[in-house]
Amino acid sequence: MNDIALAVALFLLGNLVITLLAAARGPTAADRMLMALLFGSTGSGILVLLAVAMSIPALVDVALVLALLAAIGGVAFAKRAWQEDGHD
Repeated sequence: MNDIALAVALFLLGNLVITLLAAARGPTAADRMLMALLFGSTGSGILVLLAVAMSIPALVDVALVLALLAAIGGVAFAKRAWQEDGHD
């Protein structure tokens, strides 16, 4: 199980690097925000897999905090974008 978890974590880490490159080149702020949300969810997945593979339960707490921050960031971005369009 540990080898499989580490292999999947490495695969997700590769996806995360590609995400960061795409976020740097994103043409709009919405594209960059979507990449930030993907970063939060993928980062959480990596941390959970590492928690299982390395038997460090504290990493699950860190993963939950990262997921929460990504969700709050997405809501804040949506609220700001909604206000800029004049809907408020």
